[in-house]
Amino acid sequence: MNASLLLLTDSRLPAGGHAHSGGVERAVASGAVHDAPSLAAFLRGRLHTAGAVTAALSAAARSHAAAPGARRWAELDAEVDARTAAPAQRDASRTQGRLLLRVARRVWPAPVLEELARAVPSAHHPIALGVAAFAAGASAEEAALAAAYHAITGPATAAVRLLGLDPVAVHALLAGLTPDMTAVASRACHSPAWEAADSAADPDPWLDDPAAGWESLPAPSAPALDLIAEQHAQAEVRLFVS
Repeated sequence: MNASLLLLTDSRLPAGGHAHSGGVERAVASGAVHDAPSLAAFLRGRLHTAGAVTAALSAAARSHAAAPGARRWAELDAEVDARTAAPAQRDASRTQGRLLLRVARRVWPAPVLEELARAVPSAHHPIALGVAAFAAGASAEEAALAAAYHAITGPATAAVRLLGLDPVAVHALLAGLTPDMTAVASRACHSPAWEAADSAADPDPWLDDPAAGWESLPAPSAPALDLIAEQHAQAEVRLFVS
């Protein structure tokens, strides 16, 4: 594993991730998450829906960053829009993506990061994450793993703050989800589009026809997450941005 991945997934990276609860704040307010077992169920569901989508998109962005010639960042960014039904979720993703891109351009300076910033100044978070992973020397599967990790660790930390849960017990929950994170990252890099391409000859299996290839990326929905995201956006009092 590339050591830079540790920096990229570190909660202390000043990219604003600590300000987002990933839906946990509203889930706590509704009573859906109220203890460690209910948090575990929430995290597992989030990982296999929103987490799976962002993992695949981050892997695709990392692969696209390695491709020679013109890159189609606006098209890939639109794929994130198509897979993010709730406006509040899209806003949160773009906010986090913009902040991550700003940090990555200083920490891992690379022409491709500047290119993305010019093409899509407020790129979605999985796009920024994938390109930052490339600049940091991480592989596509490592980018996917970082996305899967981000999908559950932020909400888990927020739950500790909101409910006063034992942080050791919550980290034990995260440790129990390690096989799930690994599986989600692996599947993100073994979609039909990947397997149909000769990745040894072409570092980006979607470069020749990105629209057709990107359409095959996973798109599992999570209506409950969409609903609580919109409820959170309309709440008069909230501790987290999302």
